[in-house]
Amino acid sequence: MLLEWIIEKYALENNPSAIVFLIFAFLCMVIPYLLGSINPAIVFSKLIYHDDIRTHGSGNGGTTNMLRTFGKKAALLTFVCDMLKTVLSVLFGLLLIGQMGMSIAGFFAGFGHMFPVYYKFKGGKGVACYATVALMISPLTFLGLLFVFLVIVIGTKFVSLASVMAALLYPLLLRAFAPNFSLGVAFAVVETCFIVFMHRENLKRIWNYEESKLDFSKFKISALEKRKQKKAEAKKNQDAKINQEEKTNEETVNTAEHSDGGQNDA
Repeated sequence: MLLEWIIEKYALENNPSAIVFLIFAFLCMVIPYLLGSINPAIVFSKLIYHDDIRTHGSGNGGTTNMLRTFGKKAALLTFVCDMLKTVLSVLFGLLLIGQMGMSIAGFFAGFGHMFPVYYKFKGGKGVACYATVALMISPLTFLGLLFVFLVIVIGTKFVSLASVMAALLYPLLLRAFAPNFSLGVAFAVVETCFIVFMHRENLKRIWNYEESKLDFSKFKISALEKRKQKKAEAKKNQDAKINQEEKTNEETVNTAEHSDGGQNDA
């Protein structure tokens, strides 16, 4: 841990060590927040699809909305990058002040994802980020949350409901599997509150039977369906080519007629 090394190196056993700790703790807030504010969903939707994901579907800059709007490849890319920025943030906190730094940095990475300074504080809902924090702090907790999430998604097809239910269990499971990590449990309670708050509109839509369900067909396309898609695309291209040839022939005939008409007048 960098803090312990600096204290030992420069003999800061007294008050100066507290100053160094506060500086490092502050860095564990600011750097992860700025890193978390980089929203892959918004970046990829603009760079690859020349669009803004926040103008589609739920208006959320997250994995689920990317899946519904641009497909599974875009969703997977978004999810991996959300996890990567959180991993880097948590490792940064661990390097500076150890286990405490992991909790602080993980929380602010998710906070930056939800309220990004680069995008007028309108980002995602923090589920992927805080799931990654749980994975790094307590893998058993993550596995328990993943099990709950998958059961609810498969049973109801509501990703938002599964996210909220898993978030509500997060502090309890972390307390059970990491009882000595009291600061992490405290941050988990706050993270749960944020996730529920960010899903408030989804919960309203579920209550009113208006929430969109996950379409599992987007994850699995049979070989027959792929062949059908290829045939349809080939037929579409062939029809377009025929139409273009007919248009070209018609223009050629019209040009020839106008030419003959001009010669007769002469």
